[in-house]
Order: sequence, then structure tokens, then C-alpha cells
Amino acid sequence: MGKLTVLALRAVLVALLAGSVFVQAVMVPLLAIDMRDLDEDVAHLRTPLLVVTVLGVVTVQVVLVCVWRLVTMVRRGTVFSHGAFRYVHIVIGAVVAAALLVFALGVVLAPGEAVAPGVVLLIGGVGVAVLGVALIVLVLRMLLAQAVARDIEAARMRDELAEVI
Repeated sequence: MGKLTVLALRAVLVALLAGSVFVQAVMVPLLAIDMRDLDEDVAHLRTPLLVVTVLGVVTVQVVLVCVWRLVTMVRRGTVFSHGAFRYVHIVIGAVVAAALLVFALGVVLAPGEAVAPGVVLLIGGVGVAVLGVALIVLVLRMLLAQAVARDIEAARMRDELAEVI
């Protein structure tokens, strides 16, 4: 990965992280203030919606930090090592947690008539899509495992060849 690519990716990661902190620090409190005046039939949704929002932003932040660490490993040439698996596992866990939060949002919104049933169905579809992202990252993790195994094997063969020469 070139220096320009790493720099561009890091700029995007910083912008996304700053935006997520802005959402947590400014937008969520404003949302809480706006939700104070809800009708009594939907007032019970206020706390769960705020909790799901904050936790959802935290999952995004965790993924951003792990991607930053992986980009650092790529720049140093150490991404094909066992150390990278820690960050990939955290990313998978964060994406699964985000999917569970989306499903929890659907469960919270399903009873009553606060939202239409089609909206709950769409939220379920989004949850399945987020789980799909976790599966994609899992496949990429398997590719990383193969690359690490090949790198270790190549190093072993180089060592054997060096002994022969």
C-alpha cells in the first residue's frame, strides 16, 4: 500500500472518528431533548433508542480504531502476522454487536403502533445486511490466515535454503 493511499485512508478514518464523536457529544443529547416531548404512547421508546444509538456509534468507533491499527501494520509490513488477528477478531465482534443492536432496535419498535410493520421488517433486513458484513470480514480473516501460513512456510523454506547454501 502506497504512502498516498495510507494517508488518504487515515484522513477518512480521522474524519469518520471525528464525526462519530460529534454524534455522541452533540447529536445524541439533542435527540434526547427532542424526544422529551414525545406522546405518552411512544415515550417508552426514548431510552432504548438513545442507548442503541450510542452503542451503535461505539461499535463504529471500535471498527475505525482497529482499521487504523491494521493500516499501521500494513505500512510497517507486519500485517501478515498473528498480531493482525486480534484486530480482525475485534472488528468481527463489533460488527456482530452492531447487528444485534439493529435487531434489538427492531424488537423495541415492533410492539404497538409507534412504527409501521414494514419499518420493523426493513430494520430486520438491515440487521441481516450488517451480519453479512461480519461474514465478509470472517472470509477475509480466513484469507489472512492463509497468507500468514504461506508467509511462515516461505520463511521456513528460505531458512532451509540458506543452510544449504
